[in-house]
Amino acid sequence: MRRILMTWCVPALLVAAAFPAWGQGLQPLPPIEPAKAEQVNLGKYLFFDPRLSGDGGVSCDSCHDPATGWGDGKALSAGYPGTEYFRNAQTLLNAAYYKRNYWDGRMSGSDLPTLVRDHLTEAHFMQADGRLLAERLKQVPEYVQMFQAAFGGEPTFGRILNAVAAFLKTIMSRNAPIDRYLKGDTAALSGEAREGLALFQGKAGCIQCHNGALLSDQKFHVLGVPENRDLFDNPFRHISFRRFFRTLGAQNAGNYREDPGLYGVTKEKSDWGKFRTPSLREVSRTAPYMHNGSLATLEDVVAFYDRGGGQHPNKSPLLKPLGLSTAEKLALVEFLKSLAGDPLVIERPELPDYQPRKLGQN
Repeated sequence: MRRILMTWCVPALLVAAAFPAWGQGLQPLPPIEPAKAEQVNLGKYLFFDPRLSGDGGVSCDSCHDPATGWGDGKALSAGYPGTEYFRNAQTLLNAAYYKRNYWDGRMSGSDLPTLVRDHLTEAHFMQADGRLLAERLKQVPEYVQMFQAAFGGEPTFGRILNAVAAFLKTIMSRNAPIDRYLKGDTAALSGEAREGLALFQGKAGCIQCHNGALLSDQKFHVLGVPENRDLFDNPFRHISFRRFFRTLGAQNAGNYREDPGLYGVTKEKSDWGKFRTPSLREVSRTAPYMHNGSLATLEDVVAFYDRGGGQHPNKSPLLKPLGLSTAEKLALVEFLKSLAGDPLVIERPELPDYQPRKLGQN
């Protein structure tokens, strides 16, 4: 790993010029073209409505709660009732900026409605039938009116997906200290955070994979993250795990003793154990960390990288022991905290009730 300690006063935007192999340096988040306001408002209602799940008891915010950084705060997500999921529920903050979605990158980031469809219909997420969802919402007069205003027609599964996707585009970082700093406000970061930034760019080498506006290279790497044994000790999680990889066509899934990550999608041996680099924006709000939630705190994460990651035959050559001092580790953590912006407070809307239509009523 290349180690170059930069002084704290060097602007972060110079990193890309100094080290082009390291990607784009650090940049503020670019704006996203907003969706129609009526679609965003409808999507907000639907996001919090459990009627979008098969059993009518699970909503999107069951696993992506604004109060827990738009994740669920658990190491491994609970999943649909009667199942347990086998990976950490990633935050939805800034989800609209990803090129690939999920830890294994199995879905394109350019098609948010399809990502929403996958969450709604997948058996271990919300296990819904899109035809049933549309019929349910047609029995709620307020929703019929909202769909008319948003899309000019009645509830359909496609319009449900588009509305939730419109709302997802609004879940993004706002006014983060790092963005103010990158725009020229040098006082936006404390002295310790600026020291952490220098380490991030230099000695610690974090920017090799955490760069650009999202603070992610959006690539896939093997870190040697320790396994979360609950994946194999909990039969419900293990059932979901084996079923998932069989549906992807991965061979001998019953023999896996670790999560193969990207391999399950590509079936390439070189991809075994690779996971997508997560964004570090809002990272102080999204504990626990890694694809399996095996690291509980930011301090744990910094210590993990300081050791050079974990053990894995396919581990990335970028990971080597860093030799950070206690003060340097603390400075890095302080910088990581500066990546969180103003809290995104969303009030849960009061959901309208069913008013079933009479048989034969249009």
